[in-house]
This record gives sequence, structure tokens and C-alpha cells, in this order.
Amino acid sequence: MIKQLLIGLGFLCASTAYAQEAKPVYKNPAAPVESRVQDLLGRMTLEEKVGQLSTLLGWEMYDKQGKQVKESAAFRKAVDERYIGMLWATLRADPWTKKTLTTGLNPGQAAEATNALQKYVVEHTRLGIPLLLAEECAHGHMAIGTTVFPTSIGQGSTWNPALIQRMASIIATEARVQGAHIGYGPVLDLAREPRWSRVEETYGEDPVLNSRMGEAMVKGFQGDNLKSGVNVISTLKHFTAYGVPEGGHNGGSISTGLRELHQSYLPPFRAAVQAGALSVMTAYNSIDGVPCTANEMLLKDVLREAWGFKGFTVSDLGSISGLVGSHRVAATPADAAALALNAGLDADLSGYGYDKALLQAIEKGLVSTEQLDQAVSRVLRLKFEMGLFENPYVSAKKAAKVVKNPEHVKLARQVARESIVLLKNEQDLLPLSKTLRSVAVIGPNADNIYNQLGDYTAPQPENNIVTVLEGIRSKVSPQTKVTYVKGCAIRDTTKTDIAEAVKAAKNAEVAVVVLGGSSARDFKTEYISTGAATVSASEKGKPVSDMESGEGFDRATLNLMGKQLELLQAVVKTGTPVVVVLIKGRPLNLNWADAHVPAIVNAWYPGQEGGHAVADVLFGDYNPAGRLSISVPRHVGQLPVYYNAKGPSKHDYVEMDAKPLYPFGHGLSYSAFDYSNLKVSTSGSRDNIRVKVQFDLKNTGSRDGDEVVQLYLRDKVSSTVTPLKQLKHFKRVHLKAGEQKAIAFELNAEDLMLLDAKMQWVVEPGDFVVMVGASSEDIRLNSEFRVEDTIRLSMLKKE
Repeated sequence: MIKQLLIGLGFLCASTAYAQEAKPVYKNPAAPVESRVQDLLGRMTLEEKVGQLSTLLGWEMYDKQGKQVKESAAFRKAVDERYIGMLWATLRADPWTKKTLTTGLNPGQAAEATNALQKYVVEHTRLGIPLLLAEECAHGHMAIGTTVFPTSIGQGSTWNPALIQRMASIIATEARVQGAHIGYGPVLDLAREPRWSRVEETYGEDPVLNSRMGEAMVKGFQGDNLKSGVNVISTLKHFTAYGVPEGGHNGGSISTGLRELHQSYLPPFRAAVQAGALSVMTAYNSIDGVPCTANEMLLKDVLREAWGFKGFTVSDLGSISGLVGSHRVAATPADAAALALNAGLDADLSGYGYDKALLQAIEKGLVSTEQLDQAVSRVLRLKFEMGLFENPYVSAKKAAKVVKNPEHVKLARQVARESIVLLKNEQDLLPLSKTLRSVAVIGPNADNIYNQLGDYTAPQPENNIVTVLEGIRSKVSPQTKVTYVKGCAIRDTTKTDIAEAVKAAKNAEVAVVVLGGSSARDFKTEYISTGAATVSASEKGKPVSDMESGEGFDRATLNLMGKQLELLQAVVKTGTPVVVVLIKGRPLNLNWADAHVPAIVNAWYPGQEGGHAVADVLFGDYNPAGRLSISVPRHVGQLPVYYNAKGPSKHDYVEMDAKPLYPFGHGLSYSAFDYSNLKVSTSGSRDNIRVKVQFDLKNTGSRDGDEVVQLYLRDKVSSTVTPLKQLKHFKRVHLKAGEQKAIAFELNAEDLMLLDAKMQWVVEPGDFVVMVGASSEDIRLNSEFRVEDTIRLSMLKKE
């Protein structure tokens, strides 16, 4: 009997040991992802689940001592006590984070830091769940040593989605090799309010152009394989209608109807979701009284049910708490957490919107276990799909080698060149000769590296950035005398050198005056908890930064600030031919310059290679073809002034006409292009209708160049009011001097549809006008076609 008991005991011990050694399903890479998710979910405590939804500020989570980098005490505490699952901006460096070139991390150190963080969570937690690390990536990974591309408003002005997809793949590679998994971007807000501080982060005012750019960014970021080691998850921002705040106040309330929401503001997000985007960030604003962070219609009905979104949603920084403090739709943090989670918001960017507040909400019965598990499973699923349970680490040597390599810098220059818009060129003043005897380079943005880069940019060694002054010096002959005078600041009026600028202009054959704005954060500016700047109308006794754009810097006017206009007027008065180069993040008042300056070049924030790109255009080594992705108004009193407004047509004011100074799609070239032989034909029926638009395009100039052909559409009679014209297709076409190409576009039912009075997507029978041209106002060809039958579409249903 004793012998049998011993044998039985031995068998039991052996069975127990085997069970302990057997690999859990969630750790088995051969198991289906869904099985792994459910297995892990079943092993987690309530606190561990809630922790997976918290995204804490990452730059506090590492310690750097000399060349050694390791996890910080704050990180160990957050993991041990709060079971966190995500970090944001771990590698970010800027005045808000107080990370400098000295205290921040170079790419190799960044890889070591993220490895240390992953090692701790994998080896020192009960379940060993790796982290998801999110980084800002809209125009380059916002970290030290990375490639800085033009900001999004410049990217939009390229009208070249294929180029932007290449750029996005490089940004993704630079972020992923340093240990990041999520890239925040693209920003898909429509910029129809130029006073708003974040115009530079958008692609412009048009839903079709923004859609194509958003698709390109998503495809470039995510690629075809999230386990590739060079791709990141794309987080779309800001869901939705964030870019049209009343009065231009960042994060302020917006006024839009449901039909306009579906026809204008949602399409770019829908296009990006269909392109495969796996993360969406909510906006700070409310829509019709419901905050986006707790908007079930947006997060469930539209995003998941109608569009079939499979990824996870995340709040903007602190926006869950904003349900209590800003919107006042929740009385307590627990109520806010419940509102957000129940509405379909999965993750919390801040670390305090859910956390204890969500645990309290669950304890009170405000949130069900099923709802919590659904949110957690969406986060875990992506960790499995990225292969992080098998390989959470990266190579520091690879990061140091790959980030900002020569090919990446070369592409930054190309994106900058294609983003430059030639607004005006009277008497062909441009391009300039490289053998000029003397050139005066004047202005606050001629030789300022940070003013050239835009918001969401890390600190830079000076030799990383090529300014306009440096670009010009590298372009002209050694015999050309280049004289530089700053003249004035962007905003500060206490120090000017206009007299010296006038002297330089008088002694030069050409004066290049570089003006505009700045989004360059500095260590003197104060920031609120969301990272937006604190701005006061009264700055008496305080140092005045150049910043007049960038998050939080909303404008009441669009005039050139400080003494810039006075500087320009003084230089023009000398009689020396003047070229104005604009480096800025939003449309500015250019009325005087347009009336008095022969050549105007718009470079937006062109990134690290901006100086080379501007010089390439000024001296004719690159034929400009950028086109405005946002209208330039004559006066703030015209606003809104976007091109695709609904009827009736706007009439003139007493003081001025109603048209913008420069319209959407405008941009000049050193070549001329002829449009001819338009043919429009229809085929198919019902939802398979096809409208083929063909025409010939010829470069009649003496230089090779690009033309951006634009196809607009107008529904002549519709049951609901539609835009007077709406961009539907575009193409950037390269033609050699004298070359002609046949260009073709195809319209389908989605291009022709509208939301009728019953909020149903429908193509109505009737006549449509096709307009083909070089801008929204420069229409070269037009024709009509007719739709015979009603076509009903199911755009609001899952596809």
C-alpha cells in the first residue's frame, strides 16, 4: 500500500512539474494569434488588464549616466505597481521634455534604452508582456539624430503620394530600429482655419488630397509585414474635425453638421483605415455636444461597424481627464473613464485617464468585464502580430548605422524640392544666374536652423541642417559676393538692423529676403500638460520667441509679425530686384509682397535639407512644381476661404473681392504646359459606372519639368447642396521640354455620390461638369457627362 502511494505521489509530482514546464499557449509562436490573445487574457488579473491600457510619458523612463543607459526607478515603479503596457515619446527630445543633445539619446543609445525597458518587463513581471512604444513621426521620428523631412503641409504641397510613401517608410525604419512600434501620424485634419496653430501638421484643406496622402503614410509606415523590423503601426490623428475650431482656438469647439462630417471630415480617415491603419487617436474637440473621446457614434458606429476597423483607439494626451475638466460631461475621473471605455476608446495616452479611475469605474459597475477585455485584447493582438513576444529587442549597432544615412538625407532634399511652391515670377526673374557678382541674403529665416524645421522636431547639431543662406553660398560661383544681414526677428521688435539690410541690398544685384514664421520651441516657453504652448497676449518684460505657429500658437491675424513687412518694404525701396522666400507653417498675409515683389517662393517648413532645396529652385537646378494644398486668403475677414465651399457662390465685400490671393492648387513652373483634346466617356451601369476622362498634356517650355494636373467635378443639380467644385483626382506628371503625354483618369460611383436628404449615399441621375486644369481657379478644359439612373451605395455599412 505504501509502495502504491509513493508511486502515485511520484506520478503526481512528475505531472505537476511537466505542467509547470509546458509552454503557455500565449508564448507559443506557432499558435494562432487569437488563441494566444485569449489565453493571455485569461491569465491576467484585473489590475494587469487595466495596466495594458495605460500609455505613460516615456522620456522619464530611462536614466542616462555618461554613455550608459538603463531603465529608471520611475519606470520600475510604474511597471511593478501599475502593470503598464505602453509608453509614448520615450525617445522624444525638445524643450518640453527637457531632453537636449546632451541629456537625450543618440540612435544607438536609444536602442539600448528601449532594450533595457523591454528586458525589465519581460524578465521582472509575472507574465512577461512586452511594451508597445509609440513615437511622434509625422515628418520624421521626433528623436535626436533622425532625418527631418518637411512638415505635412509641405508634404501635401508635393501632390505626390508615391514620394510620401517612400518618405514614410524611411521614418518607420528609423523609428523601428531604435525600438519604437507605433508612429503617431498621419494628421488627417482638414485645415480650413489658417489661424489655427497646427495647420503645418496637416496636408491642407481638401478631403481627397488628404486621403491620398494619408493612404501613402499608412502604407509607408506599416508595409506588408509588421514583423519586418522596419515597420511601425500608424496612428491616425485627430478623430475628428479637429482642424476647424471656432476662432482658430486649438482644441476649441467646432460647428459642423452631420452631412458635412461624413462628406468632408471623415473621408480621409476612412481612406486611411481602408489602407490598413491599425490605430486611431481621438481629438480634443466635441461634435454636436459629444466629445470625440467619448463618442460612441464615431468610435463604434462609424469606425468599427461601418469601416470594419480592426486596430485599437487611443486618447489624445489627457483628453479622458478633459471629459471632467474641459467638457464637463463627467463629474469624476471614474465617470470619465467609464464614458470613454464604454464609447469604444481602448487606450489612455497620459497614464491617469484610466488607471485608478478605470479600476474604480469597474468596481462601481460602470464598466463591464467584457468591455474591458475587448479593449485589452485589441492592444495585445498587435503585440502578437508585431512579434514582440518572440523578439522585443533591437540592435544598437544597426540603429547607429541606419538612422539618417545618406540615402535618407537625399530623399529629404527631394521631398523639400517637390514641396516648394513658386507663387509668383514676374518677367522670369527666377531662376537666378549662378554667376551673379553679388547677392544679398536678408531676413530672420535666412540662417535660422530651428525656424526651418517646424514643430515636433528634436534638437539638432548645427551641421545637420542646411539653411537658405548656406544653400545659396553652396550654389553660386566662388567669385559671387554673398552678404547676409538678419534685419529683424520674426516677432521681437526691440532689435533690428534694417539700415544694414538696405545697405546690403543696394550693393547687390539681387536681394533674397527670407521671411515667414516659426514653430521652433525654446526653453523659455511654458507648456501645459498636453505639450501645447502657453501663450499670452501680454509679453511685457518677457523674452519674445520667434514662435507664431505650432501647437498652441493660434493667431488673430495672419500678418507678417514684428518688423518683417517694414524690412521688406525698405529693401524693395532700394530698387534692387527682390525675391521673397517664405518659411512658415500656415498661410500669411502676402498682399503687399504680391503687389510689389516680382518673385515669391513658398517653402513652408522644408526640413533639414531645406536650404539646398530652396537654392536648387532659386538657381534653376530644380524646376518647381509644388502646388498649394491650402488657399492663401487676402484677409482674415474672408475666412473661411477654402475652395470647395458649397453654393451659393460668394459675392465680393465692400473692401475687397471674396477670392483668396492664391487659390488651392496654385503653383508656377519655369516651363509652360498646354492642355488639349479632352474626351469624356461613360460605361457600365449602376454601381459599376465608369467615367473615363482623357486629355493631352504638352510641355511647351524649354525646360524639363513637372505639371500637377487636377480634375474637379461639379454636380449641376443635386437634392442636397454640394460644392461648386470638388477635386476628385490629380497626378504629378514629368515631361521633358517639348514632350506630350496622354493623361487619363477614371471616375466611379464613389466619386459621384452625395448624402441625400435621408442621409443615404446615392449617385443621382443628371448632368455633371468635368473641369481639368492647373489649379482650382486655372481650369483649362471642361466637359459634361450624364448619369441616367439612380445608384444607391452602402458607404455607411461594413464593407
